[in-house]
Amino acid sequence: MANPPMAMLAEVTHRCPLACPYCSNPTDLVAKGQELDTATWSGIFHSAADLGVLQLHLSGGEPAARSDLIDLVVAAREAGLYTNLITSGIGLTERRLRELDEAGLDHVQLSVQGVSAEVADRIGGYNGGFKRKMHVAEHISGIGFPLTLNAVMHRDNLDDLPETIDMAVRLGARRIEIACVQFQGWALVNRARLQPSRAQVERAKDVVREAEARLKGQLVIDFVPPDYYSDFPKPCMSGWGSTGLNVAPDGTVLPCHAAATIPGLEFQNAVETPLAEIWHNSPAFNAYRGTDWMPDLCRSCDRRDIDFGGCRCQAMAILGDPKAPDPVCHKSEGRAALDRLLESESDVEADYQYRRA
Repeated sequence: MANPPMAMLAEVTHRCPLACPYCSNPTDLVAKGQELDTATWSGIFHSAADLGVLQLHLSGGEPAARSDLIDLVVAAREAGLYTNLITSGIGLTERRLRELDEAGLDHVQLSVQGVSAEVADRIGGYNGGFKRKMHVAEHISGIGFPLTLNAVMHRDNLDDLPETIDMAVRLGARRIEIACVQFQGWALVNRARLQPSRAQVERAKDVVREAEARLKGQLVIDFVPPDYYSDFPKPCMSGWGSTGLNVAPDGTVLPCHAAATIPGLEFQNAVETPLAEIWHNSPAFNAYRGTDWMPDLCRSCDRRDIDFGGCRCQAMAILGDPKAPDPVCHKSEGRAALDRLLESESDVEADYQYRRA
């Protein structure tokens, strides 16, 4: 039997005032009328706690788009869960943040699209978004919430990485996630425009190393480099169905954001099936759990228990085969296909297709 998950990502809505072209939400968004109500989410939070979940990440879309956000935090706290709000900041006011504080919210993760209004508003597709975000950051600091800054980096903003780190310090963040774009969801649609160059990535690694030494003890820096330029795949989700689960706005339970892109898997709904039953016994969660599913190359590799065969969704996106070794791995036959893709898109100039909901 699988160990219990540590964390649950509750995507309480796909609605969002921003339209980021790298959004990890699926291209087929859940409509407002399909979203679970407050009482149903409350029941899922309690089921998650009973299963062994410790951390709840309230996400979207933009969770502040829900009028019952305060009630959702109250329900999560009543279930005994550590609560983290993942937000663009749009839709939050000082008053609402203070109400969230009183409700028991533990942590805020604020996304940033750039270090200036010109860049951030263009990437986020929302005029005035950067200015509002900076005001919200001031309120978060004033109230005393622990703050993580989440900066998704790509071709259009990776050269601004030093200024992005400086922004995190200025805003009083305890941690910054420098998350180079991962090509699933809307990011996959916009890959040709978003993919940074290898030279950009190498410079970014140098910037991170210098900042880690300079800001040690002041700012924690989590750097997620682009998969495509690596020799080995990242340990995606620390293994499929291993440490966390996602619940979509309609209650569908997934091992990760992009799992629904894999054909042949049927995902159960927490409204109809107990969460513990889904976690332990669902065919979808067991499909790539452990090592039995692995091809011989992965099963015999000395990195088997380090990267767990890599990302199944990435193998599907690039090779059309979710059972194949992650094509990032330099040992795999799929690496040649990935290199051809990088070459073909290296100089492509394309317009963003913006996510709308």
